[in-house]
Amino acid sequence: MKFRIDRDALAEAVAWTARTLPVRPPVPVLAGMHLVAEGDRLKLSAFDYEVSAQVSTDIDVEDAGTALVSGRLLAEISRSLPPHPVEVTTDGAKVMLRCGSAKFTLLTMPVEDYPTLPEMPPAAGSVGSDEFAAAVNQVAVAAGRDDTIPMLTGVRVEIEGETVTLAATDRYRLAVRELHWKPERPDFSAVALVPAKTLADTAKSLTSGAEVSIALAGTGGTGEGMIGFEGGGRRTTSRLLDGDFVKYRSLLPSEYAGLAEIQTGPFIEAVKRVSLVAERNTPVRLSFSQGEVVLEAGTGDEAQAVEALEATLEATLEGDDIDIAFNPGFLLDGLSNIGSDIARLSFTTPTKPAVLTGKPPEEGVNPNYRYLIMPVRLSG
Repeated sequence: MKFRIDRDALAEAVAWTARTLPVRPPVPVLAGMHLVAEGDRLKLSAFDYEVSAQVSTDIDVEDAGTALVSGRLLAEISRSLPPHPVEVTTDGAKVMLRCGSAKFTLLTMPVEDYPTLPEMPPAAGSVGSDEFAAAVNQVAVAAGRDDTIPMLTGVRVEIEGETVTLAATDRYRLAVRELHWKPERPDFSAVALVPAKTLADTAKSLTSGAEVSIALAGTGGTGEGMIGFEGGGRRTTSRLLDGDFVKYRSLLPSEYAGLAEIQTGPFIEAVKRVSLVAERNTPVRLSFSQGEVVLEAGTGDEAQAVEALEATLEATLEGDDIDIAFNPGFLLDGLSNIGSDIARLSFTTPTKPAVLTGKPPEEGVNPNYRYLIMPVRLSG
């Protein structure tokens, strides 16, 4: 194998592929990155039996060939090369990289032991890459991180015609986002539970192309389900999670007793300031009255903080004041993702979940992003 490649193109392709390399590979060859040079393209692959990644990039090929080398080492080397074209050659069980006056020699791993990457499932449709990345980021923040309950670590992807609905929950909050896409068939319908971390990393990394193609196979809950994403010369597949996702739609209140609107930026800054005195797992209290919201944290002998902000309140609850408390980290996650200058907090009672959204463009229009958050019960 012998080829020349632009230094930046190599570094970018290797770095993207290396994201999929397992931290603790179940077999040694999975720590490798698979290189195939043929035609005028270099194809780089990584696989950990759950997620696969493949990217192709332009090269000048002198001799076609295949090699398997340590992925992490190749990533570190390609990132640190000087700004000159890179020449890659194989010599027996070694791969040499020359770049300017720098030369590196890497040992190869047995290519014949490397597993075959899964085939890309049939394409189901496509969506704008930037919108997809933003939508996934909005939802994945609410996914659980406890691997003992795999179902909660996933994002539920529901496809019905031209609408894709993403949902994730860790039992303390729930994020739901709807977006439009272009299905291959107008009557296409599917449900998949995708690992949230994989989905978030993939969506963020595929914004170099204008669109992302989404492919699905085996979404009937057989345990062999797979989802694939392709865009900008990059493709990723991931096995789907098993398990029945919570019936999240029943958690979203159909009507509210009141709502408050606050400017998002000042609200975020105030929550950050007030929560400085909040001990671990203690809430920030929000007291709404006509024209303002008062934020408080800390009680008794502890450090305390209080700050008041302007707020417009429309409430049909009995009594003038509404006091509700939230985990500050969960509240900030929601506020940071609503994508609106105005934050709208809709509630029923201080002990039932509240829903955070941006202000809709016009009344009566449901916002495409909703973030439900469980309140923390206040003692006394």
